[in-house]
Amino acid sequence: MKKTLVTLCITALLFSSCNETTSKKGPGADPNQEFDVVILNGRVMDPETNFDGIRNVGVKDGKIAIITEAEISGKETINAEGHVVAPGFIDTHQHATDQFSRKVNLRDGLTTQMDFEAGAGDIAKWYAEAEGKTQANYGMVVLATLARATVLDGADIVADANDMGGLFPLVGRAAENAQKKGRKPGWTATLPNKEEMTQIMAYVDEGLRQGALGVGIPVGYMVAGVTQYELYKYQDLASKYGRVSNAHVRFAGVRPPTEGQLGIQEMLANAMILDAPFLASHLNSNMDWEYTIPMVNDAREKRGAKVWGEVYPYAAGSTVASTDIITESGMAQMNITYSDVSNLDGTRWDKAMYDDVRKNDPGSTILIFNNKPEDIAKWMAMPGVVVVSDGMAIIDEKGQYYPWESPFEGKTCHPRSAGTRAKVLRMVREDKNQTLMDAISKMSYLHAKYLGELGGIPQFKTKGRIQEGMDADIVVFDPETVRDNSTYEVGMGAIPSTGIPYVLVNGVTVVKDSEVQKVFPGKPLRFPVEEKGRLDQIEIDPRVFDPNQS
Repeated sequence: MKKTLVTLCITALLFSSCNETTSKKGPGADPNQEFDVVILNGRVMDPETNFDGIRNVGVKDGKIAIITEAEISGKETINAEGHVVAPGFIDTHQHATDQFSRKVNLRDGLTTQMDFEAGAGDIAKWYAEAEGKTQANYGMVVLATLARATVLDGADIVADANDMGGLFPLVGRAAENAQKKGRKPGWTATLPNKEEMTQIMAYVDEGLRQGALGVGIPVGYMVAGVTQYELYKYQDLASKYGRVSNAHVRFAGVRPPTEGQLGIQEMLANAMILDAPFLASHLNSNMDWEYTIPMVNDAREKRGAKVWGEVYPYAAGSTVASTDIITESGMAQMNITYSDVSNLDGTRWDKAMYDDVRKNDPGSTILIFNNKPEDIAKWMAMPGVVVVSDGMAIIDEKGQYYPWESPFEGKTCHPRSAGTRAKVLRMVREDKNQTLMDAISKMSYLHAKYLGELGGIPQFKTKGRIQEGMDADIVVFDPETVRDNSTYEVGMGAIPSTGIPYVLVNGVTVVKDSEVQKVFPGKPLRFPVEEKGRLDQIEIDPRVFDPNQS
């Protein structure tokens, strides 16, 4: 018996020693080789394994080849002493797709940028235009709004609006077109008949066939036009492909009977019935986050539902002036009034400005101050959520994109377009509302975990982690100095974050010494194009849409 115990102890010690050797030198790479990039003496933090220790990281052929205590060398060397080496940050709710906005986001550590809440119309065209011209990894869902606008307002209305960058001008054109015809804009308020509904679904189906990551359904902007049945059918179609449905949900506010929680419940119920993935947009903006976040977490953790939710670290939202969210009844639901809305230049509204802007400039960007600043740290610390920005494209007064070389100063926009992730890290340091590991996880690993395991997107199984064999999407930041610098002030919306001196995308250093390099290593995140769509797998009931049928 004693001999057996001794043998077991020796075996255990050998196994432990073996593991220690592995952790120092790495199992799959020779530390004596020359790597493409080496990151030395940094505090490596991996949210999946909770590893937190000083290590050297070697990058080869776009992958993390080694994490070791051994000396290593490479063609390029980054001294990360005193800095954290973390997985590159991921955002599923960044609307901006222009080069300047992406450049600003790289200074904030964003290595994978997608828009799940809205999306694009022509998916094949969108990916083709991004190829070789994108600094971060990129992906897109198909946008139901553009499908509705194409069918109900006319293809000419959406000619230049293939994603959110063109959507605000579309709002203005659709409103003008509707006024000429003496009706409300089709995409927001028209109930389609069976023929129109079939055309809308065919548009969405084509986007999914072309490899879209899911379906974006901003029903909160189409409250009067999208029936519960139509919403269910969007999620039904996405489920036929096993892909994510995401939405700015139908309701926002705290007053019954249409409080924010009801909007979450509507799409959550659909997802659970369909056994389909669902991502609930900016739960903090629905104003009853204390209830909706635990509800979504319980559905996932206790019922096995493929659902998760997101938050961002700002009390104000940004949207388009004509949105259904700020109808007078909508404002009453949220316990806000005209003065809680402002133009980007900070001018607060009154009744006269409300009427003027919504009628004459419906596509303009506005701010809505609908949350308490003191609550930000609370919802950011809630478990299970991912961090997003809901950032918009940084555009000039004429609605045009800025060139890549444009200076950061003098741009007026919501500060979340530039500083989201650095603000989260600063809050960890100043407010101590959550651990640094938790914050990093919510900005990287949890995205990858949910998108890979629940959303079925295979590329995310190698993202959001600092481990050997994973994609070399890496952010290096100083936990003592990292901070956001963008503000709501005029001209200060795109001031880049500081304390994030190095960012790698697929093993290429895109930010070096806090300067964005003009290199474009971003890769597409996309499903394979399929030969045939799956619209024929769902049924559309004509009685729901055509009032002339009994």
